[in-house]
Amino acid sequence: MNYLDKVKNELAQALNIGPESLVYPPNPEMGDLSWPMFEAAKLAGLSPVILAIQKAKEFPMLSGIKEVKATGPYLNFYLEPLTFIGGVLIDIKERGEKFGANNFGDNQRVMIEYSNGNTHKELHVGHLRNISYGDAVYKLLVANGYEAIPVSYINDFGIHTAKTIWNWQNNPAYAQSEASKGYLLGKCYSEAAQKIDDNAEAKAEVSKIMKEIESRQGAGYKLWRETRQWSIDYFQEIYNDLDIKFQDTFYESDFIDRGLEIKDHLLDQGILKKSEGAIIADLQDYNLGVLPVIRSDGTALYLVADLALASYKFEKYNLFESIYIVDVRQSLYFSQLFKILELMGYQAKMTHLSYDFLTLKSGMMASRTGNVITYEQLMTEALSRTKEEIVKRHPDWTDSKAEQTAHALAISAIKFEMIKVSSDKVITFDLVDALKFEGFTAAYLQYSGARINSLLKKVPDYLSRSVDFKQLSGTKEFNLAMKLAQYSEVVKKAGLDRDPSIVARYLFELAQTFNDYYHDTNIIKAEEVIRNARLSLVAGTKQVLKNGFALLGLTYLEEM
Repeated sequence: MNYLDKVKNELAQALNIGPESLVYPPNPEMGDLSWPMFEAAKLAGLSPVILAIQKAKEFPMLSGIKEVKATGPYLNFYLEPLTFIGGVLIDIKERGEKFGANNFGDNQRVMIEYSNGNTHKELHVGHLRNISYGDAVYKLLVANGYEAIPVSYINDFGIHTAKTIWNWQNNPAYAQSEASKGYLLGKCYSEAAQKIDDNAEAKAEVSKIMKEIESRQGAGYKLWRETRQWSIDYFQEIYNDLDIKFQDTFYESDFIDRGLEIKDHLLDQGILKKSEGAIIADLQDYNLGVLPVIRSDGTALYLVADLALASYKFEKYNLFESIYIVDVRQSLYFSQLFKILELMGYQAKMTHLSYDFLTLKSGMMASRTGNVITYEQLMTEALSRTKEEIVKRHPDWTDSKAEQTAHALAISAIKFEMIKVSSDKVITFDLVDALKFEGFTAAYLQYSGARINSLLKKVPDYLSRSVDFKQLSGTKEFNLAMKLAQYSEVVKKAGLDRDPSIVARYLFELAQTFNDYYHDTNIIKAEEVIRNARLSLVAGTKQVLKNGFALLGLTYLEEM
């Protein structure tokens, strides 16, 4: 339990209420904690204003509480700054990188599946929302005490692979090109998608290739195996660049056979049925429509492997919950999948965490039309811009140091743009805005962190010096300490809501609060006893920023 929780619990115990009944007043002048009287007044048969006045008179003053006031229908509490600031900073120092973490999840095993890419296509900026969001939710689950298992599910068996291979076979220039294989496959797919639309002969050839892939024989299957590995290697390079790690990776091709067996059992049970040469799941009785499972040409759709993978997950990992990170367009599909799994007898919790679209200023993205910014294009421009800025600020830095810093800035900027707004909001991505050093950006947060580090480096032995917390009595110091103390609550709420944007917004507000304190306060040039106390507050801010950065997958830069 952190220090702020202790304060709340002691206060709640004295009031005979739950700590969740205490809220933060909208204005610091109204107190530091507040108890709204509405519910209690209803039970007591009194007006909230009268009850607040009565409670203020009766309240037994506690250690750490400076004053109690009735303000309208609220009972407001003012904390003793010196006691509170010292308690918070000691708490942060003792817990270090564990500050903010809790055991709410009770070690329940949760699998989180994200970065469900398609082989034979490029990863573009739209995929980065899925990857960044999924990784941040995984880290939030761990911070909240869950045994979280991050996995990726790669679609290496869909009709898109057959389209790509058809176009590759018909265009020798692809095989002869020295360009990146991942780039070539993406280009080949988008070109194929446009060629095939109104070409019946091409569609028949693609269907033949798909059957070769499914039967594991023929020239189409041989080329599929080779090109599939190119995509897998390409994905891994990007994951390494983004510092994304999965405990396991599943491939659709490994589950299709088991899925076909499950399909047969579900036909026997009447959960699936035949319809006009195809096989469907008729879920109209559950207001979930009709879901095609096997096409009329005999090829399988997504559900076949998804059922097999889901059953494998539950049986092998004994999950409390299985989470799927997939965009909002698939909401109906996941409701259908979960209903079929329920009809099969699976009772574990299944959750679809959806997110809205990411668009460009030029409009919606689509791999099949080629209207995308690929990962390579994005990173090339981002690195160019960030390195130019770093060299301008630090002409004395080595090229290697400038490149490393530029890379950390670029990666953090892109990730932050993907998670700084809630998942139900559309993102209109603009790289120029993402890389700005002011405003709600990763660079602003990183610059604040570097400023903190610069302060602490000026007194290298600050950690070994004794601290008199009585020197921290200013309003801005108390406000900063209160903001630091609230980090634990932010982590818990973000974990409960599976919403990393709550942490992103908090970090921005924390950086603003610190910068306001920094600009208003003489830290280094203050007399030694005051300087040491203020540096302990700065050090506490650094620790909380670092912890928050780690939760979002951002890099804390010591200088920039």
